[in-house]
Amino acid sequence: MAKNVKFLQGNEACVEGALAAGMKFYSGYPITPSTEIAELSAEKLPKIGGKFIQMEDEIAGIAAAIGAALTGVKAMTATSGPGFSLKQENIGYAALAEVPLVIVNVQRGGPSTGLPTSPGQGDVMQAKWGTHGDHPVICLTPDSVKETFDLTVRAFNLAEKYRTPVILLTDEITGHMREKIEIPEPSEVEVFNRVKPEPGSEYVAYRVEEGDIVPKMASFGEGFRYHVTGLMHDETGFPSNSTKNADVLINRIMAKVENNLDDIIDYEEMFMEDAEYVIFSYGGTARTAKAAVKTLRSEGIKVGLFRPITIWPFPEARINEIGGKVKDILVAELNFGQLKAEVERSVAGKCPVRLCGKANGEVLTPEELVRAFREVL
Repeated sequence: MAKNVKFLQGNEACVEGALAAGMKFYSGYPITPSTEIAELSAEKLPKIGGKFIQMEDEIAGIAAAIGAALTGVKAMTATSGPGFSLKQENIGYAALAEVPLVIVNVQRGGPSTGLPTSPGQGDVMQAKWGTHGDHPVICLTPDSVKETFDLTVRAFNLAEKYRTPVILLTDEITGHMREKIEIPEPSEVEVFNRVKPEPGSEYVAYRVEEGDIVPKMASFGEGFRYHVTGLMHDETGFPSNSTKNADVLINRIMAKVENNLDDIIDYEEMFMEDAEYVIFSYGGTARTAKAAVKTLRSEGIKVGLFRPITIWPFPEARINEIGGKVKDILVAELNFGQLKAEVERSVAGKCPVRLCGKANGEVLTPEELVRAFREVL
């Protein structure tokens, strides 16, 4: 069988991954540098019986995706920094109402409208804390076109498995670079579909079975009646001012992530077996870091790379372990140290943590990272 090899942008691979995962609905608003995701979704979804809607703004974009997900289809919306800001209230709504969907943020330089066509990684903490209140967060970030495909599939699977919105945090670098990738056959793609109640069974919308913390999810239109609200609610889904109910609800939805860290957290390590120093980087910037590590290794310097693939929940246990084994960690990111602070917290004083960052729309170069690294030698 001939291989399905394509030369794609990261944004195009995102759509291919979404379709492979079973996406049947896309709603959003065009915004650089994510617009190709909307364009390709508009082209491809009608051909497979799916729906594409360009909404009037970013708020409506995610609201429509939430509504579609409640009817039983897999839904996605995509944006960049300013639009991601507008989506925050509804991200919180989806988290509390336990609505699975995928939100893609192709980061660019900010704040405000900032640098629409330049790379940035300044939305990392917004992905974690952007919406108000404590809420579960799963956020994945790729460093290649192929991984963009793979992580889009995984984002849908995690959203469906844990009934929660999942953020795919890419950047202008990975979104617009082109690479050759092989699109797998449908039978080769692992797909998880939400667990539904049996037809005709008694259904209480947010009741969980013993030993589980993720409720089954009926689709609107399948004969089950239930209520969805952004207020704290009881098992029926109707609003409740009971602090006891609120305590049970918020602890359960947080536990969906916190109790499943081994299933959710993923990362890549390179040359870590004997590393005395580490460069920590992610997304498009990790490609620069890999080149810098190879340069330093060629000079006999024992440097390793740690790349979080899952940013949230943060792989703090592994970072803490690494901090106790190495002399120094250099964090490379296109901001003023958003994950550098998280690395410091996780290391807990076991080793120094330094930053090589910028936020002016330029990429970090391998030479800059090598120079920054040599400051400690």
